[in-house]
Amino acid sequence: MGPGIALTLALGGLRTTILSRSAESAARGLEKARAQARLLADNDLADRALTEQAAGYLSASTAFDETIAGAGLVVESGPEDMAFKQELFARLDAVAGPQALLASNTSGLSITMVAARCLRPERVLTTHFWNPPHLMPLVEIVKGERTSDQAAEVVRAVLVECGKTPVIVRKDRPGQLGNRLQMALVREAAYIVQEGIASADDVDTVAKNGFGLRMPAYGILEHQDVVGLKLGLAVVEYVARDLYNEPRAPEYFRDLVRRGELGATTGRGFYDWSVKSADEVCAGRDAFLIEVLRGRRKKRSQEA
Repeated sequence: MGPGIALTLALGGLRTTILSRSAESAARGLEKARAQARLLADNDLADRALTEQAAGYLSASTAFDETIAGAGLVVESGPEDMAFKQELFARLDAVAGPQALLASNTSGLSITMVAARCLRPERVLTTHFWNPPHLMPLVEIVKGERTSDQAAEVVRAVLVECGKTPVIVRKDRPGQLGNRLQMALVREAAYIVQEGIASADDVDTVAKNGFGLRMPAYGILEHQDVVGLKLGLAVVEYVARDLYNEPRAPEYFRDLVRRGELGATTGRGFYDWSVKSADEVCAGRDAFLIEVLRGRRKKRSQEA
């Protein structure tokens, strides 16, 4: 995630340093970010002059205190471990200048808790970039209980300038915004497979070729308003009685983990990955995203 986030900031004209614990990993991150810049240019998702300029704005370092002390915005993309993040943000808070904003890329941890050991929690917030960050437009800005409105608005403006589509999540709740919606789908999808209603492949086929296909142009609540809330309410009331509503993952999902069937890394999960390639799936995802984003860019240029 780090290289894609760094490239995003550089594309917005910010001089950006990829900070890592080793020179080797810092250098790998820098090269990956520059490769992503070339990919954007090669696929007409950004002007080549802009990506070349952005690549020049990128650097790498292992000098923690020196780098943080000179930064106006810090975006952390470390492990999803609360103790790690609390310790790191306490150190960031101590080293960063008083006007610097401190952001975490956490996809679900409470930013209020992350900032618990900071003396200036009003400048701490979440910037949850969606994966892959060099392609996905969305960034969720999550305010902690003590995050200032000003900090959130400054970061929102920066991300707009960087070409992203930020939203501000006003309450620090588990799953933020996007993952709350996504986990509702994951939970019901696993339950559908568990109950024998449909196979994992058919669940994904419905998502990719049904409601999911139109979502880039037609949101969940837009759809409800368009079809009419009287009908929408009737359908929700009827279907909700049969949905999985337990406050935990369905047992089938838990059984997979208990058996060590953890997905593509172990060869089996919801799918048999001995006959399916995770690399090909991700490549197909990225190719689709590129086509969608290319179409959006072409439309914007025609409207300009």
